[in-house]
Amino acid sequence: MTQIPEETPTHASAADIRGVLGALDDEKLLAILALAPTLAEIEDASLWLSGDRDIFGPGRPLGERAGQIVAVLAADEEDEGR
Repeated sequence: MTQIPEETPTHASAADIRGVLGALDDEKLLAILALAPTLAEIEDASLWLSGDRDIFGPGRPLGERAGQIVAVLAADEEDEGR
């Protein structure tokens, strides 16, 4: 019996990241690329940052990598608040 390989998520490219998150400085882009996120994780972080947290539904928290992306993107906002 032949097994059908499961589809494995691929890592998002710099173009994918900019396509979802818009213009980013190189430092943030490189930090996000270093996390090796999938396009879905980038989209989750974008939704979270846009205030659409309720789209995740009850009991579905933001994933770890998407949370790390949010932290990278929110770092400047925290520094500006000081």
